[in-house]
Amino acid sequence: MKKADTGTGMRIGPMADIGRRSVLRGMLALGGALALGGCGTAMQPGAGTGGSARLAGGRFSVRWLGGGVVELATPDYKQIAYGDAWVWNNQGWTRFNVQKPPEYATKEGFAKYVAGKNPEAVLVLLTHDHGDHIGDYFEMLGELVKAGVPVMTAGQSDLMRKGLVPDFKKAGLDPAKIVVNGGAGMNFGGAAKYGAMNIGLVPAVHSNLAGFPAAGFMLDIGGARVYISGDTDLYGDMKTIGERYQPNVAIICVGNGPFTMGPEAAARACQWLGVSHAIPVHYAHNPFVRGVEAGEEFRRALAQIAPAVQVTLMKPGDTQIISV
Repeated sequence: MKKADTGTGMRIGPMADIGRRSVLRGMLALGGALALGGCGTAMQPGAGTGGSARLAGGRFSVRWLGGGVVELATPDYKQIAYGDAWVWNNQGWTRFNVQKPPEYATKEGFAKYVAGKNPEAVLVLLTHDHGDHIGDYFEMLGELVKAGVPVMTAGQSDLMRKGLVPDFKKAGLDPAKIVVNGGAGMNFGGAAKYGAMNIGLVPAVHSNLAGFPAAGFMLDIGGARVYISGDTDLYGDMKTIGERYQPNVAIICVGNGPFTMGPEAAARACQWLGVSHAIPVHYAHNPFVRGVEAGEEFRRALAQIAPAVQVTLMKPGDTQIISV
C-alpha cells in the first residue's frame, strides 16, 4: 500500500521587506495550517493569503452516488476520491427511480469496480460519523485493501486518532497505515497529500456522534479545486474560506430539514465561496430532507443570487466531466 506523500507545508513567502504587522496578519490568516506545516503538503491558500491564484484548466469527473456521497476522479481514473462512504446501503437512489448498478450494489462489486480502474491512489474523505456518510466506511476500506487497491482515508484528527480507533481495529485496519499523515488525520487549516491529490480540512457547522468536529474538504484533483461541504449550515466564514482557498467547484448539501441548510442558503454559500460551478447533493435520500425537487430549487435560487455560477443537476449514478 502506498503511503501519503508529505511535503513542506504552505509557503509564506519572503519576509525581509514586510513589517511586523504584515507578518502577524499573515500568521493569523494561515492559522492552524502553519502549526501543522511539518506534516502538511503543497495545498496552498488563495492569492490573498500568500498562496497561488485560483486554479484554471483543470478537468475531472464526478459521479453522484446518492445522498451526500460522490465519486471524483481524474479523466483516466488514476486518481480517485470518495466524498464520504455510504455506497451499497445508500438509500438515495429509490426516489429517483434509478436502479443501483452492480458496482455500487455490494461491497464485493464495489471493490472489483475500483480495482478494475487500476488507480494509482484512492482517497476516502470522511466528513463526519453520521450513518448516511460513514455507513459503509470500514467495509469499504477493508474491501479495497483486500483487493490490493492503494487506498488512504482522511478526516478530522481527533476523530481519526481517537474516536474511530476501536472501529478501525475491529475492522482489522491499522490507522497508522490507512489514515493520512501517519494516522494523525488532519485538523482545520491542515493539509495532506496522497498520489497526485492534495486535501485541506475546513469547518462544517454540524456534529459528530463521537463528539468531535464535523468537517468539509478542499480537494485538488485533475487540476481543479473542489469544495466538499459534507453536512453544514450556512456560516459567515465561508467568505473567508472562499477567499483563502479559491475553490472552482462546490459539491454542496441542499437537503434542508432538521439537519442542514437548504437550497437557498446553499446558493448563498456558493456565492460567498466564489465558485464557478456547483453540484447539489444530500437530498431525496431519507424522509427528513427535501425530495427530488431540491436540486431544481437550488438552481433557481442560485440563478437569483449568483447567476454566473453554472449548476449541474444529477441523478444518482450519473457521471459528468467538469472543466474549469
